[in-house]
Amino acid sequence: MAELISIQEARERVLAAVRPLAAEDVPLDRALGRVLAEGVTSTVDVPPFRSSAMDGYAVAPGPPAELEVIGEARAGHPAAVALGPRSAVRISTGAALPAGADAVVPVERADDAAGNGRVRVPEMRPGENVRYPGEDVPAGTLVLRAGAVVGPAELGVAASVGRHALRCARRPRVQVLVTGDELTEPGARLGPGRIYSSNAYALAGQVERAGAEVAGRHTVPDRRDGTRAALESALADADVVIVSGGVSVGPHDHVKDALGDLSVEERFWGVRLRPGKPVWFGTHGATLVFGVPGNPVSAMVTFQLFARPALAALQGADSAARRAVAVLDEPIPRNSWREEAVRVRLRAQADGWHAAPTGEQDSHMLTSMLDADALAMIAPGEGAVAAGDRVEIELL
Repeated sequence: MAELISIQEARERVLAAVRPLAAEDVPLDRALGRVLAEGVTSTVDVPPFRSSAMDGYAVAPGPPAELEVIGEARAGHPAAVALGPRSAVRISTGAALPAGADAVVPVERADDAAGNGRVRVPEMRPGENVRYPGEDVPAGTLVLRAGAVVGPAELGVAASVGRHALRCARRPRVQVLVTGDELTEPGARLGPGRIYSSNAYALAGQVERAGAEVAGRHTVPDRRDGTRAALESALADADVVIVSGGVSVGPHDHVKDALGDLSVEERFWGVRLRPGKPVWFGTHGATLVFGVPGNPVSAMVTFQLFARPALAALQGADSAARRAVAVLDEPIPRNSWREEAVRVRLRAQADGWHAAPTGEQDSHMLTSMLDADALAMIAPGEGAVAAGDRVEIELL
């Protein structure tokens, strides 16, 4: 194994290899979770007309008065009349104000108890309970920026300015390969010396959570020819290939040799990280290739630290780690020469985030990922980080 590099340097090498993907038009009802490739500018005022913020009566501003009710305005059905100096129009929230009106008396402040087609209203100032054109979004305003991830609010804003489709980055196609003769599909009978395959499902889940598309999920036997064939097929149909296991130097670890046979250029092999030291990264043209360890926690942690930023960058999204600081509720021993990514639960306190380990932290203990909100990044050194100390965390 080459000299180990830092987490930061490994991330920089990954991001330096990223070539953003092309853009495509995506219908609004399919754009949730996609990344905008270009900004959205409104061509209309929102709201587009003067409208009522209340159910009540549209009136001309002025002193208290008794007014004749001459019509009604409902949302989508403007009144067919204009107000005179002694008249009012019954109006619903969101309905267009009739000509001559510039205030709305809420129904609870009006008195129409006489039932004679007239209403008593208090003094009203101009603009009371009125929404004006462009009050939310004036025409010409940039409402969504390129690189934004489309969530429910973004969908609503895009719809409010009349967009039926959004220009988004293409979702990266990711092939997930897991190696090992011992792997058995969940649901099948478990033979002697075999285990159920978990990495294929955990990694595929992380891929989808990162906004990418799982183009394939395959189990690869511990044979050089089988490993080479599987990788060759994956490289032909992916923007990113993630292979779990087989990147070490054992007699049955064939991934690294197969990648060399296929002219995949190694960018690094080995990071000063626990868990996840033997992580491998390379490129095949514009295709990114990650070799993550076979231990389940190591696979998930290295995906979070290196593959997730790459998938974000491929889509033009912010690839920076979501970092914060938390107070440790329990002491954590340091590793003498590797930075540790400790799975922690978070709870909010008056002095900020507090973090506590999720349980046993060995790299095969997949349950340590359950309920994990963040990775506490523990710098190498002697002794332990004490309870009450502040540490950097990376939010999951």
